[in-house]
Amino acid sequence: MKADIELSLVHDGKYWVGRNASLEVKGVTIPELDEDLKRGLRESGDYAPGTALHVFMGFDYDTFPTWLRQYHTHYFNRTVLVSL
Repeated sequence: MKADIELSLVHDGKYWVGRNASLEVKGVTIPELDEDLKRGLRESGDYAPGTALHVFMGFDYDTFPTWLRQYHTHYFNRTVLVSL
């Protein structure tokens, strides 16, 4: 399955943040992040109501210190199906 939208995913110490060149969404929890994603996509005006989108969120491993990356190969990426 090919994603319709791709976001880089990070945690800034308080929020999960998903972003690309045209969108930034955040939430304290993953469910809050998903709700902000729906809001952000609706408000963008780029998609009609009822549109279903697959959004890939790839964790940005560059946020880990280099020496620590070898221990976090299990960290996650996720794909979310968003219905607007």
